[in-house]
Amino acid sequence: MGWLRNWRRKRTLAKHAMQDDVWKGATGDFPFLKGLSPQEGEKLKNLVILFLAEKEFSGARGIRITDRMRVAIAAQACLPILELGLDWYSGWTGIVLYPGDFRVRRSEVDEAGVLHEWDDELAGEAMPGGPVVLSWDAAAHDPEINVVIHEFAHKLDMLSGEPNGVPPLHAGMERRAWIAALDAAYQGFCDAVERGHDTWLDPYAVEHRSEFFAVMSEVFFTDAKEAKRRYPDLYEQFTLFFRQDPASRS
Repeated sequence: MGWLRNWRRKRTLAKHAMQDDVWKGATGDFPFLKGLSPQEGEKLKNLVILFLAEKEFSGARGIRITDRMRVAIAAQACLPILELGLDWYSGWTGIVLYPGDFRVRRSEVDEAGVLHEWDDELAGEAMPGGPVVLSWDAAAHDPEINVVIHEFAHKLDMLSGEPNGVPPLHAGMERRAWIAALDAAYQGFCDAVERGHDTWLDPYAVEHRSEFFAVMSEVFFTDAKEAKRRYPDLYEQFTLFFRQDPASRS
């Protein structure tokens, strides 16, 4: 049914346009979008239009979702798939916005068979096969993280199964090279955190390789030149996967 999907998308783009004032109001505070070429900027706007047509936003705890909020989230979510296409976000439709951080009940059985339960307070979560849940406060006001890119990177990671930091790689990419670069960067980062060193990346990235991948995806787009300087081998792999080189943008 790909022809029908493509026809619907062409029809959507023909019938809808992104208003300049809405776009500037929603994305004007994102410096990582300012280096896009005019062609890339137009492609991103079209992706956002399609994203908004195919995904459903819903609010929790009384939050009122505005057009500015939708466009702001969609623009950040679509940046990683700028050269991949919207089909990389297929199989789910929901985006849930909370006004602030939210709690999720966790449970785990340890090696002794004992069940442990606790509450996690989160700024975002990507559900396998389900929605992406975000804190609007974190998405709009936390300069230390980009929770939108982070959670949508998890969605890409999940396309290959259990999230492990290895999304579906393109033809011509070597899985061994990806894993070698990821593991070397991850282990070096974990060693630095264990030694109590100040780290450039969010220390939360030590939790799992999938979290390291998501945090690295954030900085790949938001602080690309520093990401390339600190992790050149992994940065090169990311350029192959995302088919973008953000550090080369002015």
